Amino acid sequence: MNCAKCITFFVTMNLLLAVAVQADEVGKTEHPLQPAILYAKSCLKKIEAIPSYEASFFKQEVVGSILVKQKIKIKIRHKPFSVYLYFENPHEGREVLYVEGQNRGNLLAHEAGLLSVVGTMELAPTDSTAMSENRYPITMAGIGNLVETVIRQWQQEAKFDESDVKYYKDAQLGKMTCRVVECSHPTPRRNFKFQKTRLWVDDATGLPVRVQQYAFPRVTGAKPPLVEDYTFSDIRTNVRLTDADFDRDNTKYAF
Repeated sequence: MNCAKCITFFVTMNLLLAVAVQADEVGKTEHPLQPAILYAKSCLKKIEAIPSYEASFFKQEVVGSILVKQKIKIKIRHKPFSVYLYFENPHEGREVLYVEGQNRGNLLAHEAGLLSVVGTMELAPTDSTAMSENRYPITMAGIGNLVETVIRQWQQEAKFDESDVKYYKDAQLGKMTCRVVECSHPTPRRNFKFQKTRLWVDDATGLPVRVQQYAFPRVTGAKPPLVEDYTFSDIRTNVRLTDADFDRDNTKYAF
């Protein structure tokens, strides 16, 4: 093969390779979870831009084999990460306090009523007592951490196929009108921790207000059981929480 033919051959091969690459790119489609991930990230930025907030928090989750339902008043400050919980039902009067970098990294907790004689307990966030009614430690409390968990989950799931993503408008949650992003998987796989995930976002504020996680049913054809349901309502972002709101010596608290 002479030089002219060699040049023509290599030019032709490069063109064919370029066409093949372009065809391959055209054949690729965006994973259905990618728009959902971007939307969740935009919601996360909104909550991260808020220094602190107060809210009513309702959780329903399966811990071991026990269904736990709790209604809690919650205060969250993002920097330093701080959490104050006041239990309304059950365990009315229970208070829990956690401030990142304080109390040797532990949380403070005390009961009300007759159990108050035990006094304030200092526990590691992952201590078995602290986790007895929780699937996640207090270090993961709040809207921001909840949405971050969903984003990480969806990013992992986006590495695989078999994801059905749906969007719902005008979903009612109490007095709120919400948009709901739902991702489900038709077949149990090791790649998927949950069969279905729903992220609820308040239309009025753009803030995430609810996350639901459904497990794969153990019996074929059965409905997926709801194992995690976390809802924030009456969110007040115009509050300015200070160190006093997360101080065990606050006279409004009973630590």
